[in-house]
Amino acid sequence: MNASLGRLGAMLSRHYYLFRGSWTRVFDLMYWPLLQMVIWGFITLFLNQHSNWFAQAAGVLIGAVLLWDVLVRAQFGFTLSLLEEMWSRNLANLFVSPLRPFEFGISLMTLGVIRSMIGVIPAALLAIPLFHYSVFEMGLPLIAFWSMLIMLGWSIGLMIASLLFRFGLAAESYAWASIFLIQPVSGVWYPVAVLPDWLKPVAWSLPTTHVFEGMRALVIGGTFRWDLLASAFALNLVYLAFGFAAFLYAFGRARMRGQLIQSSE
Repeated sequence: MNASLGRLGAMLSRHYYLFRGSWTRVFDLMYWPLLQMVIWGFITLFLNQHSNWFAQAAGVLIGAVLLWDVLVRAQFGFTLSLLEEMWSRNLANLFVSPLRPFEFGISLMTLGVIRSMIGVIPAALLAIPLFHYSVFEMGLPLIAFWSMLIMLGWSIGLMIASLLFRFGLAAESYAWASIFLIQPVSGVWYPVAVLPDWLKPVAWSLPTTHVFEGMRALVIGGTFRWDLLASAFALNLVYLAFGFAAFLYAFGRARMRGQLIQSSE
């Protein structure tokens, strides 16, 4: 157990020194969440002045964009950490050490959380003086929403990592585009009720849908939907189990084929 924690600590230390030596990496994590929060904040101000519904639900869009960025940054943080190892051709060096595949996966998951917090917390704090809205006013439910989105970010990151192990950097584009495929049916900006009937089962099969429906119920109606949280958690367990299984399988196949040494296209 101590050896595992030591190897995990070594992986995290490696990326700590990367961040410490390159502030542009830290700025890149904060740039998009800050930009999106400002854009959607001004849109919310406009809608507050022209719509009674949005006036009653002040902050619903800012809350949505910040929570969506939690998911995006968690997935990007996971896959970007892996891509940095592939770009520098460092995978072979890592796995001649005692580092185990599941420890590598857990370290990437931890880095996803860290990168997500670095990106989203400054944007959430800036929203307070700019738009007089604090996402932290959700209280404990915010932790629940955050946790569900982090779990899904891990799951998607693990699935994308399995593609990177299998196809190398030829699959790099999936690391940037995949997360946005689920956005239109996740009810981020609008209720699931507006979707066509044939799309609703797809929407409810995603944890994100339950999270954002729950967020709107809390912000607009002041009600915390435990049933939506339970559904999101159950779905996340399924996706996370599948993602880790795919990750370990693809890693094993890549090691057998010698693809860890040569991970180019």
